[in-house]
Amino acid sequence: MLVLFETSVGYAIFKVLNEKKLQEVDSLWKEFETPEKANKIVKLKHFEKFQDTAEALAAFTALMEGKINKQLKKVLKKIVKEAHEPLAVADAKLGGVIKEKLNLSCIHSPVVNELMRGIRSQMDGLIPGVEPREMAAMCLGLAHSLSRYRLKFSADKVDTMIVQAISLLDDLDKELNNYIMRCREWYGWHFPELGKIISDNLTYCKCLQKVGDRKNYATAKLSELLPEEVEAEVKAAAEISMGTEVSEEDICNILHLCTQVIEISEYRTQLYEYLQNRMMAIAPNVTVMVGELVGARLIAHAGSLLNLAKHAASTVQILGAEKALFRALKSRRDTPKYGLIYHASLVGQTSPKHKGKISRMLAAKTVLAIRYDAFGEDSSSAMGVENRAKLEARLRTLEDRGIRKISGTGKALAKAEKYEHKSEVKTYDPSGDSTLPTCSKKRKIEQVDKEDEIIEKKAKKAKVKVKVEEEEEEDEEGVLVVEEQETSVKKKKKKDKKKHVKEEALSEEEPCTSTAVAVCALTHHYFIGVGRLSVFHSTPFIRNKQAVKKWFSLGQPQWRSG
Repeated sequence: MLVLFETSVGYAIFKVLNEKKLQEVDSLWKEFETPEKANKIVKLKHFEKFQDTAEALAAFTALMEGKINKQLKKVLKKIVKEAHEPLAVADAKLGGVIKEKLNLSCIHSPVVNELMRGIRSQMDGLIPGVEPREMAAMCLGLAHSLSRYRLKFSADKVDTMIVQAISLLDDLDKELNNYIMRCREWYGWHFPELGKIISDNLTYCKCLQKVGDRKNYATAKLSELLPEEVEAEVKAAAEISMGTEVSEEDICNILHLCTQVIEISEYRTQLYEYLQNRMMAIAPNVTVMVGELVGARLIAHAGSLLNLAKHAASTVQILGAEKALFRALKSRRDTPKYGLIYHASLVGQTSPKHKGKISRMLAAKTVLAIRYDAFGEDSSSAMGVENRAKLEARLRTLEDRGIRKISGTGKALAKAEKYEHKSEVKTYDPSGDSTLPTCSKKRKIEQVDKEDEIIEKKAKKAKVKVKVEEEEEEDEEGVLVVEEQETSVKKKKKKDKKKHVKEEALSEEEPCTSTAVAVCALTHHYFIGVGRLSVFHSTPFIRNKQAVKKWFSLGQPQWRSG
C-alpha cells in the first residue's frame, strides 16, 4: 500500500513495509516513537519538491477545493499506476476525485489517520534532504500566503468598493438636497404655487425642464409626469399666479440646474443598485440582518470587513455613537443603547421600551453574520435568514408580553392585534361661527310657556306639603295637652294615698309608659327609662317650644345615665 503525504515543501509518497502492524490501531503510535522504528514501517518512495511559495500556494488551494493539481497528477500517473497498489489519502473528498479521474483505488480510514499522524511526527527523519529550518520557514510562509489569499486578496472579498460607494452615496444625497432647495427657491419667484402642488422633487424638476416659462403651462401636456387632477390644478394656478416675470436667460439657468438634479438622481439610483449587488456578494448575511445601507455604513466606519469582524457585539451596537458615549461617561449619565444599528428595520419597527433589548440582540447576531461572511467559505445567506427569523420571533414575544387575561388562570395570552394608524379626515363645522339664533321666535315663546307651567306645578306641590306638615304639628300639640292633664290627676292621687305608694307606683307605671310611647310616635322623641321618666334623649329638633315648657313645669324627672 502507498501513502500520499502533503507537506509545505512538496508531495511525498511512502511505501508501507509491514501492513500487519497497521491492524493494531491503538498501539500504532509506538512504532513511530523513534526514526529507526518509523523507517521499519514506511519508506519514502518519491518526493516531488515545490520550486517556490507561489507553486505551493496553488497546489494547496487546489487541494482545499477538492481538485487535483497538474504536478500531483503527473506524480500519481508516474508512480502509483506503475505500482498497481491502493493509495491511502488523508482527505476522503480528494480520494474520490483521484478515483474518478485517474481510476486509482484510494483508502481513507481511522488507520490511515493514525499512520499520517505517525509520519508527521517523524517527518524530519523520513524525508531526507530537507532541513528542519527550511521546512519551518516554508510552512510559515505558506500559511501566511494561504490566509491572505483566502481572506484579503479574494476577488469576492474586496470591501474597499463598498466603503467608497456608501461614502459617495451620502455625498450625493447632501448635494441633491442643496440643489433641489436652490431650484425650488429660484423658480419660486416666477411660479410659487407649483412648489405646493408638486411635492416630489424629481417630478418638480422634470416639469420645469419640459415646460420652462409659466406661460407655457396652458399648452403643455404633462400627462406623462402628473395625474389628470394635478395637471389641471397646475394649469389653473399658472393662470392666476402671483409670481414675478423673469427673463429667458434666468429660465435657461434654472433649466440647466434641473438637468443636473435629474442626472444626479439617475446616477444615485444606479449607485444604489451597485451597492446592493456588492453587499450581497461580500456580506450576504449582514445584508439580510441589517440591510445593505446599515451594513455598508458599519463596514465603512470600521474601515474594512475584517476590522469589523474583530469588534465585539457591544462595540458594534454603539458603533457610530462615540461622541454620545464619551459624553455620557464624562458626565456619569446613561450610555447610549444604539448607534448606526438604530436605522435597521428590526429596531425601527420595535416599540420604544423594547428598542434597547432588540438592538442588543441584533448586534449579537450581526457580529456572528459578519464573522461568517469574513472568514467563512460559504457565500450563502442561510445563516442570516435563520437568525433574522429568531429575532422576529423574539420581538413578537416581547411585544405580546404583559398582555394577559385578567380572569381565569392568567396563563393564556390575550390576542393582541397590531396597531394600524388610520387617518381620520375631519371636516370643519361652520355652525359654530354664526352668532344669530338658530331657532325662531315662536319656538322660543313656546319653550318659555312650558317652563312656566313646570314651575307652577312645582310650587303647588310645595304648598300642599307645607299644609300637611302644619296639620301634623297641631295634632301633636293636642296630644301633649291631654298628657299634661292626665299627669296632674295622677300626682293628686299620690299625695292622698301615701301609705300605698308601692302599689300605686306599680299601677301608675302602665299609663305613664303608654303616654311616653304615644309622644314618641308623634314627636319622634325617644324615652328610655325604668318606672317614671328616667332618661330623655332627643335627636330631631323640637319645633313646639310651649309644649316642652309645659311638660317640664309639671315635675322634674329623675335623670339617670343610660
